[in-house]
Amino acid sequence: MPASLTPSPAAQAKALGHLRVLDLSRVLAGPWCSQNLADLGADVIKVERPGNGDDTRAWGPPYAKDAEGKDTSEAAYYLAANRGKRSITVDISKPEGQALIRELAKHADVVLENYKVGQLKRYGLDYESLKAVKPDLVYCSVTGFGQDGPYAHRAGYDFLIQGMGGLMSITGERDDLPGGGPQKAGVALTDLMTGMYSTIAILAALTHRDRTGEGQYIDMALLDVQVAMLANMGSNYLNSGKSPKRWGNAHANIVPYQTFACADGHIIVATGNDGQYQKFVEVGGRAELADDPRFVTNPLRVQNRDVLVPILAEMVKTKTRDEWISQLEEVGVPCGPINDLHDVFQNPQVQARGIVTETPHPTAGKVKLVRSPMRMSGTPTDGSAAPPLLGQHTDEILREVLGHSPDDIATLRAKGIL
Repeated sequence: MPASLTPSPAAQAKALGHLRVLDLSRVLAGPWCSQNLADLGADVIKVERPGNGDDTRAWGPPYAKDAEGKDTSEAAYYLAANRGKRSITVDISKPEGQALIRELAKHADVVLENYKVGQLKRYGLDYESLKAVKPDLVYCSVTGFGQDGPYAHRAGYDFLIQGMGGLMSITGERDDLPGGGPQKAGVALTDLMTGMYSTIAILAALTHRDRTGEGQYIDMALLDVQVAMLANMGSNYLNSGKSPKRWGNAHANIVPYQTFACADGHIIVATGNDGQYQKFVEVGGRAELADDPRFVTNPLRVQNRDVLVPILAEMVKTKTRDEWISQLEEVGVPCGPINDLHDVFQNPQVQARGIVTETPHPTAGKVKLVRSPMRMSGTPTDGSAAPPLLGQHTDEILREVLGHSPDDIATLRAKGIL
């Protein structure tokens, strides 16, 4: 192992403290993957464009606030996906910048990038070029449509892929109800899942490398991930030939299993059997609905949902959200609130689990972040390092990893490479 890769004792205590990741990605799918690796202890070097950096740095408001309550330059969007990394600015369009990336690749275990197909080959930074300087390199490319196929050279965006990949066809209210129509998820779900799948693939490739000494190329595509994550809905279509339709917050096969408006908010009621349905209507003061021949069994309730659901909707409006939840939990009927994010972060379970952390930050003083959900007894995740400022670690990385002198770094900066 080169000296620059020898982990410190502190790094050795982390699950991936022996690894270095050269992260050429930006926006969300790639950075979400590298943030996972950083949380697990890898040294993630985030390569950014001088002057601007990752696009999401400017995706605000909101921005992190400084001690006086004024906006810093750090957009909340950027903060969500970049903790635990070190930032270096390099102009890879220039030969000197390309040479720096190749040098850094020699000292890396993983390269992660999300450039358009073929773009990095022009700079000599594609897999084959970097494999020549680091034969056991694991190189992961994230694109919209993959490295081959008729759409390979198209740009891919989460919103587009949610539509093209079928998710929006099964998400949203029924077409025959007010507000009906296709709907995207409230977060960039395809990007996030691509980041998760990429993390898994990289760890698998590293395990293979450790056994065999062989690196490899990983081709991740947003569209592939979106189709894969259709899960049972995709399987339903493949085995029936029928495209599933949108049901909004209702269930195609269970009634009642949906949201209802209370006197002061909304709840979810998920009756999985006839007994739970009976208890639900009894709590609502409508016990006769349990014996109504139209609604006695779930198949009958599904058949007569258009009659039953409006009756239940009026029943639910007679109590507050907290009254319903308290009374239904007492009799064992699955239910729960629909929380806004204020409610989420005030939730006693969320607070007890310590999901929100406050991390020291160079300009904001400290920032609130959602920590990694991975809880490991022997090698806990580390979210103690805030998302870096643009180029915050440029000199440190060039000095520690590549051995550049202050004069070398000053010369590169004067040429506009850094």
